Amino acid sequence: MLYTDEEKIKQSLSNYQNPDITRRDVINTIQHYPSLTTHLEPFVFNDGSKRELFNLEGTIPVTYKGNTYNIPICIWLMDTHPYNAPMCYVKPTSGMQIKVSIFVDHNGKIYLPYLHDWVPNSSDLLGLIQVMIVTFGEQPPVYAKRPDMQSSTPYPTQRLCGPHSHLGCHEKGKNLNIPTQDQSLAIKPRGNFLNNLHETCRLYFSRKKVWSAYMPMPGGSSGSSAAPYPPYPTGLSYQPAASNQYPYPPYPSVYPNYPSTSFPYPPSTNHAFPSYPCFPGPPQSGKISSPPAINTANSSGGTTGTITEEHIRASLLSAVEDKVRRRLREQFSQMQAELETLSRTQQELLQGKSKLEDILARLEKEQVELDKNISILKDKEKELEKDIERLSEQQPLDVDEAVTTTAPLYKQLLIAFAEEAATEDAIYYMGEALRRGVIDLDVFLKQVRSLSRKQFMLHALMHKCRQKAGLAG
Repeated sequence: MLYTDEEKIKQSLSNYQNPDITRRDVINTIQHYPSLTTHLEPFVFNDGSKRELFNLEGTIPVTYKGNTYNIPICIWLMDTHPYNAPMCYVKPTSGMQIKVSIFVDHNGKIYLPYLHDWVPNSSDLLGLIQVMIVTFGEQPPVYAKRPDMQSSTPYPTQRLCGPHSHLGCHEKGKNLNIPTQDQSLAIKPRGNFLNNLHETCRLYFSRKKVWSAYMPMPGGSSGSSAAPYPPYPTGLSYQPAASNQYPYPPYPSVYPNYPSTSFPYPPSTNHAFPSYPCFPGPPQSGKISSPPAINTANSSGGTTGTITEEHIRASLLSAVEDKVRRRLREQFSQMQAELETLSRTQQELLQGKSKLEDILARLEKEQVELDKNISILKDKEKELEKDIERLSEQQPLDVDEAVTTTAPLYKQLLIAFAEEAATEDAIYYMGEALRRGVIDLDVFLKQVRSLSRKQFMLHALMHKCRQKAGLAG
């Protein structure tokens, strides 16, 4: 690759979050597939918003029945590459028509397990293109129109991706060698095709993650459990990292035009039962009453392309398996919800048990303390009963003799204190008698004067007694 081309790619990726990683991935892809060209163009989302995105546009070589065909594709890289899977489209020319399958919808958008299981810093564009080559080698995404079809059935002019008004993305004059309708493939059961694809892709890449045997299928009703496995992401909203997030507007769900069905693959519009149409016949208008015979032979030349009972049986087995899986998933979800409810109930019961055990432990501790206090109170009660019985047997006590002193001085002090207190009480009650009018003023003054004189003498006596006894104050 020329230095100028690398500088152009580097400049185009300047607004990307990981320009160095993305540039290395793009350069490595172009070195292996020189037919791819790079562009920086506005991508219009379904909600009308635009974003300048980098894309790889051109053809990739696909080997089909021993012949190599150039399939036109366009790969749009998100500005968070490689943390989000790229958006891939098949871009047929005016002489081609999209062959709708489980890998390509009617708009040309590509759905692959590699995109569904995209792993940042592990998945890359080179591996994606190699998976496309293997997948399209088993089930080509386009077929060449017949001349009468080109004249009678104009191809829709709807844009599939990017800003281009044309549908082709190959270089002018380059022969794409797309197989025509006359070139057909012997019908093989879809299960063998998926197993072969799975094995081939696994051999191409040493993936740490084992792919599911079933591809994410279009046509499942949104929000239901009809699809046995999760579909390819239906929008462009992603969460690449905690520091860098771009809320891209979502685009319509996978294969929105397909009706919901209980079969794991979209049924053919040509038959009453799900069939496996041969590549690359164009879609036919109207239903036919019986499956047509396809007069082709496989490599061994021993079988024809007619849909046999074995094919019908394989289709019915696939449908029954899908129904059983769906019923099993419903039962599993119901049982899991009941199990979660029982687990929460068990957790609440365990918490209640812990609380009850704590309460019982506290009650037992309090009961032990109460029993101990009751025993002490009973002992005290017995002592009081004994004291009461002993006191009841004794003779009445003389109040004047109840208090005895150790010395005559102390007895004199005690008597003086008692008389002083009685004198003070007498003066108080004399004042109450005067207030109530029991005695007149002259009697009150005479008695108070006498009692005050006596009280003074008692104070003096107590003072001397305390001095003699050596008491403070």
